[in-house]
Amino acid sequence: MEGATDGGKNLLLFLFCLLLLLLTGSIAEGLSYDYSASIECLVEPHRPQYEGGIIVNPEFNHGLRGWSIFGSAKIEQRVSEGGNSFIVAHSRKQPHDSISQKFYLRKGNLYTLSAWIQVSQGKVPVRAVFKTKTGYKHAGAVITESGCWSMLKGGLTANSSGPAELYFESENKTVDIWVDSVSLQPFTIEQWRAHQEQSIEKTRKRKVKFQAVDSSGKTLTGAQISIHLKKPSFPFGAAIAQTILHNPTYQKWFTSRFTVTTFENEMKWYSTENSPGKENYSVADAMLQFTRKNGIRVRGHNVFWDDPKYQPWWVPKLSYSQLNQAAWKRINSIMSRYKGQVIAWDVVNENLHFSFFEDRLGRNASAAFYKKAHQLDDRAIMFLNEYNTIEDSRDGTSSPAKYIQKLKEIQSYAGGRIPLGIGLQGHFNTPDIAYMRSALDTLAATKLPIWITELDVEGGPNQAKYLEEILREAHSHPAIKGIVIWGAWPYPEQCRRMCLTDNNFKNLPTGNVVDKLIGEWTHASLAGLTDSNGYFETSLFHGDYVVTITHPSMNSSLVQSFKVTTPGVSQETMLDVKI
Repeated sequence: MEGATDGGKNLLLFLFCLLLLLLTGSIAEGLSYDYSASIECLVEPHRPQYEGGIIVNPEFNHGLRGWSIFGSAKIEQRVSEGGNSFIVAHSRKQPHDSISQKFYLRKGNLYTLSAWIQVSQGKVPVRAVFKTKTGYKHAGAVITESGCWSMLKGGLTANSSGPAELYFESENKTVDIWVDSVSLQPFTIEQWRAHQEQSIEKTRKRKVKFQAVDSSGKTLTGAQISIHLKKPSFPFGAAIAQTILHNPTYQKWFTSRFTVTTFENEMKWYSTENSPGKENYSVADAMLQFTRKNGIRVRGHNVFWDDPKYQPWWVPKLSYSQLNQAAWKRINSIMSRYKGQVIAWDVVNENLHFSFFEDRLGRNASAAFYKKAHQLDDRAIMFLNEYNTIEDSRDGTSSPAKYIQKLKEIQSYAGGRIPLGIGLQGHFNTPDIAYMRSALDTLAATKLPIWITELDVEGGPNQAKYLEEILREAHSHPAIKGIVIWGAWPYPEQCRRMCLTDNNFKNLPTGNVVDKLIGEWTHASLAGLTDSNGYFETSLFHGDYVVTITHPSMNSSLVQSFKVTTPGVSQETMLDVKI
């Protein structure tokens, strides 16, 4: 508790009690969603989630009942030394040769999938696929290995009703695919939304109970409680471009909404050193001055970009030794200059899809950059920043499993001492919210902070609708620690993939979605009266607040600042403040 005023000095001692209680509300009606995922390789698999859901014979305790051959594989039941039954697909000649089970999917339902997978040899990616009347839908993937079981977690949103067939595939046709503990659980849109709201109440909010009593211990009935949010804790923002520096309308629109930002291009190498040896940080400096003045936190974007086509024009022409020297000069220059001024760094952008520096400087080039970046700015979080990890289940290059594999490579090179973060760009076309959640669940098992870093949606009649669906899913997921929308306004009359306003900074439908959700996720003002026991109870989003209390017995109002946070393990649930 901080910043109490002495508005009640002329009264007898006024006792104002603030009790912060963790929400333990009842589960949303219907089945609750399981956010858990395992990234460990286990001797025996876990039990299937939701007892298997609509899967017939999910643990293969009844032989092959409910399961069929997909393609030309041979399948058989086996039993481990510990008595665990599972199924094996062997003698595979095509990637899709495996086992399958048929279902009827209902349009609009969201399906969560999980299975435990093992292969007969090596370390191999395995994918779960649904064959439907409208085509093949990739639902999730895992990098599994021989000798232990790995969890594949996936999801699918049904865009039409009809029969479907689930099967597993691997491009490596020489391995046998072992499967156990399969689960497929449907949720209606209403159930899914209820689970989102439940998660928000548990993750983003906390019950707060105020009690007003006078100096003699008598409770004050009918005291007026007014609560104002000064600053929300959850980082929600949008990218900005240098055009904001000289546009007061842009500035007002932006600063009245957001608490965090990313500079769209102004920190990138091609912006700060367009000619070799001639660095110019003046624009980035001015933008940082603007954000500091307005209390906006900044993500550093980016130190390097692994895509060959986004290098400064002169960089691809360098020899090995020249590139090595230029790269180390770049990382030392920008990170030393802005040390302590940004909350995070996208160290090597799109490090899974591209490999410019690895191809030229060696396979450990990016890992070495992360290690050096941490040495230069040890208070900032070092992020990988990738696309299609949550947007597109078909892109195996940046699947959650491949993302985690890359994280482990970096930590292994650095001796496990780098505070890494997971940056998910979020450039969506048509979102599959069920798959998005399953991908977040898998990444969350790393226990690393996850941010949505460049969120946008392609244009079209459903752009605003899809944006709202994605934002609700991201905000409700316990592992998401911040969201940045990729909606900078670079030039007058030029809107890129997604803009939130028109040229006069009047909201477009996407901007209306953002304002609506900001209204839901914050408290502009709340008010109420204490009950017969002097209590007033509400649920508040995490953040910094001011509460004002008045009562007919008081000569003046009493004002108190307080903070709502997630309680730690040892934190007391009741805080008393005497004014």
